[in-house]
Amino acid sequence: MLYLAYIVLLFAIFQIANVLINLIFIQNLRRARDVNNDLVSILIPARNEEKNIAALLKSLQNLSYKNLEIIVCDDQSDDQTAEIVTKFAENDNRIRLIKSKSLEKGWLGKNYACHLLANTASGKYLLFVDSDVLLSGSIIEDAIFKLKRQNLGLLTIFPKQIMSTPGERITVPIMNYILLSLLPLIFVRTSPFSSHAAANGQFMLFSADVYHKYKPHANFKNSPVEDISIARYLKRNKVKVSCLVGDNSLVCRMYKSYIEALNGFSKNVLIFFGNKPALAVLFWVITTLGFIPVMLINIYWLLLYVALVLITRILVSKISKQHIGHNILLLIPQNFFLLHVIIRAVQFKYKKNYLWKGRKIY
Repeated sequence: MLYLAYIVLLFAIFQIANVLINLIFIQNLRRARDVNNDLVSILIPARNEEKNIAALLKSLQNLSYKNLEIIVCDDQSDDQTAEIVTKFAENDNRIRLIKSKSLEKGWLGKNYACHLLANTASGKYLLFVDSDVLLSGSIIEDAIFKLKRQNLGLLTIFPKQIMSTPGERITVPIMNYILLSLLPLIFVRTSPFSSHAAANGQFMLFSADVYHKYKPHANFKNSPVEDISIARYLKRNKVKVSCLVGDNSLVCRMYKSYIEALNGFSKNVLIFFGNKPALAVLFWVITTLGFIPVMLINIYWLLLYVALVLITRILVSKISKQHIGHNILLLIPQNFFLLHVIIRAVQFKYKKNYLWKGRKIY
């Protein structure tokens, strides 16, 4: 039991060390200086996004950077997505609608839509965003400035998450907790190892030259976690990648209920653990039940362990700009949500029956 307690405490120290590195070496977008007025293509794959697309397009129209082309690919929607985009395009000649009329064999829908968008775009920079995000202020020029200053091929950002319901507060924070406690984001840019990669398809800014050279969506046309696969692929090819946690200039309401979050996270949670379910389960056991062997040693070890856990959650919340009190109060429900996600992900992996937006992914 003593050895188990050692392992649990060492892992808690490992997590807090990663979070501290993320805090100390926090990477933010700086105010842009001397950014040329190059054309930026904002590329939006959209399938049944009538509830989100109008708000996104309005936010893009209000950005301080104006030299944009905004292209939406209607991915065979059966709602009013296309009609909404068409109305915007009638009043703003920067906005265009293209349609994915059929899904070619071997492709997943979003990846194919992104591929079509890139082949249509004319910009020096290609920015892929999801329909549920909102951009504001000077985020375009700030992101381009960072891309150029650090000679990046890809800049990707995890948006600040909007959480309005108890279901969202229980579910959504788990993503940043896993990410920030397992990976110092500074390693994404500085480490030579492709395993030190992270990305978020909600915001991926490429140099167009890099994108067209490596054709990332075509290379990962059937990957349900194409964003991370692309980041690893670029790093293997010595292309510099940077991953940040966003602020109020990039926000997202990813899911609106427990069930939505369960289905969404089940698609990609295993990628954080190398697609190895055993590692995901081990992570959950250590971080949720690890207090048991520690408690059996003595009360002082338990107090140390609890302090490490709480400090880790507080710092993750601070970096992610999430409500610290909510994440502390909901720590236990969040951990059991993670177990639910892992179980669902394993079921989908082996039964190969995962459906997303009406399509089979695997």
